[in-house]
Amino acid sequence: MIRKALLVGINDYAPVGSGGPDLRGCVNDVRDMANTLSVLNIVPATASSMKILTDARATKAAILNGFKWLVAGAKKGDVLVFFYSGHGSQIADVSGDEVDKKDEVICPHDYATAGMIKDDDFRALLVNLPAGVNLDVILDSCYSGTGTQVLSALAATPDEQSIAYRYIEPPIDWGFFIDANPSLPVHGILKREGTGGSRDPVVVLNMNHVLWAACKDNQTSAEAPINGVYRGIFTYNFCKALRGAGTSITRRRLDSQVTVNVKGMGYNQVAQLEGTTSSLNEKVFT
Repeated sequence: MIRKALLVGINDYAPVGSGGPDLRGCVNDVRDMANTLSVLNIVPATASSMKILTDARATKAAILNGFKWLVAGAKKGDVLVFFYSGHGSQIADVSGDEVDKKDEVICPHDYATAGMIKDDDFRALLVNLPAGVNLDVILDSCYSGTGTQVLSALAATPDEQSIAYRYIEPPIDWGFFIDANPSLPVHGILKREGTGGSRDPVVVLNMNHVLWAACKDNQTSAEAPINGVYRGIFTYNFCKALRGAGTSITRRRLDSQVTVNVKGMGYNQVAQLEGTTSSLNEKVFT
């Protein structure tokens, strides 16, 4: 059995240094996730098993190449983890000549020049994933059309009190059609259409991976100082709950515990878990 992880966290968006839509908790999220996976013997803390991409190294090309490395040669029983902490955005997904849905995307360090990473990019890499491979995709990023307004309202808030939301407004060539058609149904990255309205884990037949999203498709994902250190609210609670329960907990139970803990901290974002019935009821990372 092979155990591998690709962990991506981006605080510093291009240009390098100040000037981009920077965040503060994403690299800490990667550190927390790497430590958690290692301590619980889910993925060994070795360069051959765990690849980490942060800030300027987390380009679009590097993330996609890293994902290819993650799934390359995968066989039944292997345990694979893809974790992303950073900005998310949304675009109109065009089918034929008609706009019929919205897609969530993630934003690599160089998204402004290289482009965002769409769900189609990942699906193309997953289409031949063998049955029985245990792939968990964990995304701590936003999907919200109001995130930029929330950010502007917080601009004058002192650092020690501030909450940031991980959302980037899409470029006009992708975002215009959403603004022009506000009734478009939501279709999140690596999610099936219409899953955003339910709190319960979403069962998807024949899904070949498990998706952990930090919030529903129409919500923001927050980062804030916790004990003086900026972290993603979802990632912090995911790692804390997983360390407390160990790998004997099922995905459903872990999802429920994370949601309770996030709400207990005063945040409204609701994590979304998606997979097959059997994968949701399995012990985590098995």
